[in-house]
Amino acid sequence: MSTATPLPTFSPTDALAAFCKAAGEPLRLNILRALSNDSFGVLELAHIFATGQSGISHHLKVLTQAGLVTSRREGNAIFYRRSLPQQQSSDELLHNALLSSLDELPMPADVALRIKHVHAQRAEASQEFFERMAGDFQSRQDLIAGLPQFRDSLLALLDSLTFAKEATAIEVGPGDGGFLAELSSRFQQVRALDNSPQMLELARQTCTKHGLHNVQLQLADALHDDVAAADCVVVNMVLHHFAVPADALCQLARLLKPGGSLLITELCRHDQDWAKQACGDLWLGFDQDELAQWADAAGLIPSESLYLGLKNGFQIQLRHFAKPDSRSTLTHR
Repeated sequence: MSTATPLPTFSPTDALAAFCKAAGEPLRLNILRALSNDSFGVLELAHIFATGQSGISHHLKVLTQAGLVTSRREGNAIFYRRSLPQQQSSDELLHNALLSSLDELPMPADVALRIKHVHAQRAEASQEFFERMAGDFQSRQDLIAGLPQFRDSLLALLDSLTFAKEATAIEVGPGDGGFLAELSSRFQQVRALDNSPQMLELARQTCTKHGLHNVQLQLADALHDDVAAADCVVVNMVLHHFAVPADALCQLARLLKPGGSLLITELCRHDQDWAKQACGDLWLGFDQDELAQWADAAGLIPSESLYLGLKNGFQIQLRHFAKPDSRSTLTHR
C-alpha cells in the first residue's frame, strides 16, 4: 500500500531566502539605491542603467516579489519605488539594515548623471507647459480645483497659527497671484517665487491691481536657487508639478526658518490621467502617508491636516508641517 507524499511545508525562512536572493545581485541593489528618494518608470530605469527594458522589468519583478519594491500606476505608466520594511515581518531587521547600508554608498557617477537627465526632462516638460499655457492658466486650474474651492479652508488652517508681527512668508508657484493678497494682509513681507516669467507676470498684474506693496516677485527656482528663508512657506497645487516631490520637500524645508510652517495644498492620489495633458501634471496626486514620510525625511513634523472632497471626483489635502525649534515664537492657539 503506497502512502501519499506529504505536501511541502513553508517556513518563514522561505520568505527570507527570497529576500536574500533578490538582494544578491548588483544591478538590483543599484536599482534600490536609485529608488532611495524617488520613483521611476521602466523606461526611465532602462535609460538610467543603460540596460534593456526587458532586463529591467525582470529585475523589478524579482524585487517586487521579495517585497523590496512596490509599484503605482500614473495614468498609462507604472512607477516603481522602494517598499517600506513591514513591521514584525521575518525580514524587517534585514530590510532596514539593507536600505541603511545602501544609502551610505555613493551612487556610481554615470548612474547619477543619467538620473539628473531624467529629472531635467521632467522639469523641462513642466516648465514648458506653463510657459505655453500661462494665458489659459485659470481655466485649466478650474478643471481640477481652483483657489475658491480651498481658499477658506486654507485660511482657517493658516489663521490657527500665530506668527510674530514681523514674520515673513513665501509662496512657491503663486500662479496668477490669487492667494498673495491673503498673505500680504497677514505677513510683514511676502515673496512670490516662480521659475516661469510668464506665470510671474500674471502674479505681477494681480499685485498691481490690488496694490500689494509688501509683495516681492522673484524669478527663481525655489528648489535650487539661493533663497532667503521665511517663517511660512505656502505651496498650493504645485507639488504634483515637481520632478522629484520627495526631494522637493527637503528643499522646501530649507526655505523655512527654524520654528516655521510649511502649508501644502495638494491633490490626494487619483486616477484621472487626462490631468497630465490638460493641466501639465507630472503626478496624479499623492497618498497622505507619502507626504508625511517625505516630510519626516526632510526633518519636518506633521501637524494639522484637512481633507476636502470635490464634486468632480478629486479630493484635496491641506497639510501643515512644522520645522522644529524650541525657541520658536510660533504656537498653536
